[in-house]
Amino acid sequence: MKNSPPLFGSGLELANLVVSSGLLSQSWDLIYELSRELNPSEQIRFGTFRQPNCTVIVFVTSATLTKHHLQEVEDELVSLSLPSPFHFLCTKSNPTFAIHKAAVTLFSSFIDQLTILKNQISNSVPLIVTGHSVGGSVASLFTLWLLESMNKADAKRVLCITFGAPLIGDKGLQQAISRNSKWNSCFLHVAANQDLVPRLFVSLSPQNPNARQIDSRSVAYQPFGTYLLCSESGYTCIEDSEEVSKLLVTMGSETPRNQNPSVELEIFNYTETVKQVEKIVIYQGISRLGEAEVHPLRARTILQLDAIGVKRTQQACSEFNTLITNMERREKFRVLKQKVFDPDKKLNEMKVYMAYLEWYKKSMSEKEGYYDSYKNNRFPEDMDVKKFKKKLNDYWKKVVEEAERMPMRENAPLHIRWLYGGTNYRRMVEPLDIAEYYNKGLKNYKADGRSEHYKKLEEWLEVDLHRSKPDNRKKLNVSNSLTEDSCFWERVEEALMLCKSLRNEEGDRELTKRNLVTFEVYVMEQIKNYAVSPHIFLEKSSFMRWWGEYESIIETFYISEDSELIDLMKTGKYKKYADGKIF
Repeated sequence: MKNSPPLFGSGLELANLVVSSGLLSQSWDLIYELSRELNPSEQIRFGTFRQPNCTVIVFVTSATLTKHHLQEVEDELVSLSLPSPFHFLCTKSNPTFAIHKAAVTLFSSFIDQLTILKNQISNSVPLIVTGHSVGGSVASLFTLWLLESMNKADAKRVLCITFGAPLIGDKGLQQAISRNSKWNSCFLHVAANQDLVPRLFVSLSPQNPNARQIDSRSVAYQPFGTYLLCSESGYTCIEDSEEVSKLLVTMGSETPRNQNPSVELEIFNYTETVKQVEKIVIYQGISRLGEAEVHPLRARTILQLDAIGVKRTQQACSEFNTLITNMERREKFRVLKQKVFDPDKKLNEMKVYMAYLEWYKKSMSEKEGYYDSYKNNRFPEDMDVKKFKKKLNDYWKKVVEEAERMPMRENAPLHIRWLYGGTNYRRMVEPLDIAEYYNKGLKNYKADGRSEHYKKLEEWLEVDLHRSKPDNRKKLNVSNSLTEDSCFWERVEEALMLCKSLRNEEGDRELTKRNLVTFEVYVMEQIKNYAVSPHIFLEKSSFMRWWGEYESIIETFYISEDSELIDLMKTGKYKKYADGKIF
């Protein structure tokens, strides 16, 4: 039996690892060094520093520019659904997002210089991109831009560390980055409880009087990546975006200098904060909590709050208890979600549905084939197939979505077991979706009707494996095989329409004839590779219906009979295909 995931967050452990690595002090020292060279009239300065263990790119902005961007321009968001350096973040499921206008405007104004910098980066050494305040915003945008041009292996060698940076985008941006777990893990944002800037754009609430009022027509800002929250008491790491937002507000409300909304914005210096966190020993055990707090989840949650300055003495306050309860609830939900979607268990459940479809396929092997049987909907079993098809589609759509967001293995979205399971599913089930599509009188399935998850499963298989070549094993097993191209029947349906167009003299006759010859070549290629099921040759199948149509128009429309497929069909050699004896 597998162990359940631990019922407490790993924020404190992750914080220890990051702080003990020396990356914080290394990054901040270079920021401080470059900022001393900054001319007050400069908007931004960036530099590259070669270190023994890595390369560090630093972004700093002047205090004047920072205050202008954060107090005068304030929190205006600009939609980036149109072409931009970050268009690659737009997807069908997440077509638009918004970024802090001041940050993206500053980034875009230096795009030529940043392009040169980007082209000079070597992927052979680890890279740290860092920045302070608005410079941190530009560092985040530069890192995003850089990640898009890197493969997954190189992306692991990039870390963006920001100090006191404001939030830079809405929920759409957060979702676009979080979809890719490798990208999301490349961002570490350091925020001190005395620094007002990181919480400026968190939605206005009674606990956060310093937050800017978010326009009701816009979507509130959302954090992404990992946050290292610091106070004089300690530090902790949080990855959940909603918890980060709540804790930024909560820990800021505990600092007297942050409680006055009219206080002038100051650019916080992280020198002492970095020194302090490197000296602090994270609280260990639950002995500090008292006898009442013995549950590991509650103990760890209180320690995390304690570490960022939300004091132990406040436990009597209802707001504090509500915060603890909400954090516990989110952690329990995360664990429950993992249990409900146990990958191995779910995959085994899907195998049961696949076994039923395999039985259905075999039971139709002497009639018209399972594709045409389902399309014609003549048997009671067809309704059961529809039900199982939906369950399989729902499962694999979710698997693909999760794999895009959090790949299962290095340099590949799916483990081999899921890759082959998804391939068998696609080859078995997609023909049924094709049958439904053409039953509605539609056309051009591949261009207009194909689900994105089928495309991804096919793409991942092609990346992971070389295309197979004919061998004796395929010949021996061809009688039980599935057609490898899950869109084979789409091509058949389109070829049937071409025959109809030619017979009715619709469209460009020569183009139609060329397309039919192209289909011939495609089919023969599949047959030579033993890549199609012998069911395509059943008497009542759509393929044999196409052949009947095609054979009758070959002479009428002067289509060359010098074709391997025409010879195969006219001589009846295709009847030996199921025995692997055609060639």
